[in-house]
Amino acid sequence: MANPNFLLVAFPSQSHINPALQLASRLLRTGASVTFTTTTSAHRRMTGLQKSDRLTFATYSDGVEEGLKPSTNSLEHLMDETARRCSEALRQLIETSQSKGQNFTCIIYTAVAPWVADVARCYDIPSIVLWIQPATLFEIYYYYLNGYGGNITNESNGPPSPTPLPGLPPLTGRDIPSFLSPGSPFGFLLTLIEKQIQVLKEDRRPRVLVNTFDALELEQLNAIDELELVAIGPLLPSFEGQDSSNASLRGDLFQGSGDYIKWLGTKPAASVIYISFGSISTLLKPQKEEIARGLLSTGRPFLWVIRKGGDHGKQEESEDGLSCEEELRKQGMIVPWCSQVEVLSHPSVGCFVTHCGWNSTLESLVCGVPMVALPLWADQLTNAMLIEDVWRVGVRADGNGGGIVEGGELERCLELVMGGGKRSEGMRGKAEKLKDLAREAAKEGGSADKNLKAFLEEIVSS
Repeated sequence: MANPNFLLVAFPSQSHINPALQLASRLLRTGASVTFTTTTSAHRRMTGLQKSDRLTFATYSDGVEEGLKPSTNSLEHLMDETARRCSEALRQLIETSQSKGQNFTCIIYTAVAPWVADVARCYDIPSIVLWIQPATLFEIYYYYLNGYGGNITNESNGPPSPTPLPGLPPLTGRDIPSFLSPGSPFGFLLTLIEKQIQVLKEDRRPRVLVNTFDALELEQLNAIDELELVAIGPLLPSFEGQDSSNASLRGDLFQGSGDYIKWLGTKPAASVIYISFGSISTLLKPQKEEIARGLLSTGRPFLWVIRKGGDHGKQEESEDGLSCEEELRKQGMIVPWCSQVEVLSHPSVGCFVTHCGWNSTLESLVCGVPMVALPLWADQLTNAMLIEDVWRVGVRADGNGGGIVEGGELERCLELVMGGGKRSEGMRGKAEKLKDLAREAAKEGGSADKNLKAFLEEIVSS
């Protein structure tokens, strides 16, 4: 089969859709055809799509049109509904394609959606998961579910003494993803991860495509003997050295997008603090007030994204609610949206204050920008540990007893990154090195390119 035909299924969240779109772009460049599937509501918010005769979109209802809302239904129920609706849509799509003589070579789906593999197996179609978090996270979940659960749970409850796990850096309680914490309201997600790993074990040759690159997590990629983790990242929007689609999931578009680029152009190199907490990470008002206080204390220019709408309709309070708005606007710029890769690529940006979502973390690494980590939940806690302790390209801010990072603590972290001392220079040097390695991996002939092509060759020949 010369031209494979892929069905790519993306969970309807920006953290899933964006890397899935970049993978679709890479698959198209190999000559493959791609059918991209997600919910109707998510597809409506996708922008910059470059349609072609080899790229089609198939959507299914997630219940939003029927009144199914996160505010009135449990997340577990919503996930069950997603699984049911997605499975039905996939069956119809596969059967319709087969009736036209257009069989799918392979189904690729973003984690965690084990029901996709169940549907694929019913039609004898190979399937493979695209893991959208670092390989380190996959390993932590794998070990938790394969004999190390007691160690990890005890550590999350106990004192901050490191817990060793095979192939991983020492972990303390604050480094463990929040899904593993006792009493977590997201325990059903751990059940899905467990099902996902079980599905993988049942494959003849269990493999996972991972949005990371070899030079970043080589030991972690090779730590699990029973599974093959294949690094095909960074899967990111277009940047220098990588010809990728700019398609993405739109948040709240800012019509004056050129204004912040012009403003950045008036600032000295590496002088601006960039602050953004993703599309679904809604900050509480007290935390935003403390961030504002910390920024004012530094006296440094900043660009702060305060969104008016989130990925699931969550609303952040407007910047008008900040008590020191007038002072803030004299020192920096507040916008409801920006092109993050464009901002991080700008020479005037010297630091990224981030929630440590994996897409944002990768974007900062690819652009060589050191970070101040303010993780909120889920994988962000582990990503913050990697940023500070493993890659040493940033520092992690400590919260107070109520979990709020105070202004003084943020100021301390910002000065460590931007103050020009020995540690600051070390972080900047390591960030620049990882930038070069990430771009080397992504370019034609790089490790990610070779890994993906080897996977495709095997799929086509099987």
